[in-house]
Amino acid sequence: MSLSEISKPIQHHLDAFTPYFREQMRSKVPLLDLVIRYILRQRGKKVRPTLVFLAAEISGGVNPRTFTGAAMVELLHTATLVHDDVVDEANTRRGFPSVNAIWKNKASVLVGDFLLSKGLLIAVERDEFSFLKSTSIAVKRMSEGELLQMQKSRQLNIDEATYFKIISDKTASLLSTCCEIGARSASNNEDICSSMARFGELMGLAFQIRDDLLDYVSRTNLIGKPYGNDLKERKITLPLIHALNNADKKTSKEIVSRIKRGKLENKDIVSIMEFVRNHNGIEYAQLKSEELIAEALSILDQFADSPYKHALKTFAHFVIERKS
Repeated sequence: MSLSEISKPIQHHLDAFTPYFREQMRSKVPLLDLVIRYILRQRGKKVRPTLVFLAAEISGGVNPRTFTGAAMVELLHTATLVHDDVVDEANTRRGFPSVNAIWKNKASVLVGDFLLSKGLLIAVERDEFSFLKSTSIAVKRMSEGELLQMQKSRQLNIDEATYFKIISDKTASLLSTCCEIGARSASNNEDICSSMARFGELMGLAFQIRDDLLDYVSRTNLIGKPYGNDLKERKITLPLIHALNNADKKTSKEIVSRIKRGKLENKDIVSIMEFVRNHNGIEYAQLKSEELIAEALSILDQFADSPYKHALKTFAHFVIERKS
């Protein structure tokens, strides 16, 4: 099932959200408004607003506060994408020239700062301080996760616990925030809000594991990055971590040394991929993602059956079955 099918129960909310979000991003500075219009033309699959609206519906119903929350997380996400392209020196984003490729790094950083501040101001202007707290914690965690990954990528000493800490902060924190804010916009029940935050966290963890798995099992560019790209960038992810733990110390040390030397050739990539497969790294990572999704699905048992609950269940299955 595609994301467009999953979002059908709340499609009318997403349709109303598009002009609402565009209005939140508007600026009177011509250059800034030009860049923002460019960004809006390239908006992706609306995963995060979809989660906000579904979490709100299952928790009590979408209302104006839900739109505020959805705008905040989407502004935060968009800001991080702009900043990430600067950090990664990326020239493209979803097949189009990145903001920094067109307007250079200085303008890109300032645009990202503007988007982040707009998200914070929306909360302040509407007295949504619980939303502000949630998004601020997410920004903190995302920054810490990125920096921890940078540090560990240089040292190449990531163990499984560290890996989960990184992906929890770097990826899962924002999906958790989406689900928490959606629930909080519709309910004052702290148990419901905490449950939905946990649901989003588990989905985010499984999503990132699947993304890391695709680097080992997909030989196409459908996922937006070359086959074996994580290895070329010295990113040690769960499939490789498990394989290194299962192999003899001499072989593991040799594999790490090859990655540490950098500039891996295609034959090196193929060899390391084979090493991971032979030591059950792919099967282990897939099993971990399935366990996380099973826990996430169990959280939904407390909610009455509805199209929104069904959509969230389908989304959870989509996370670990997607091919791109």
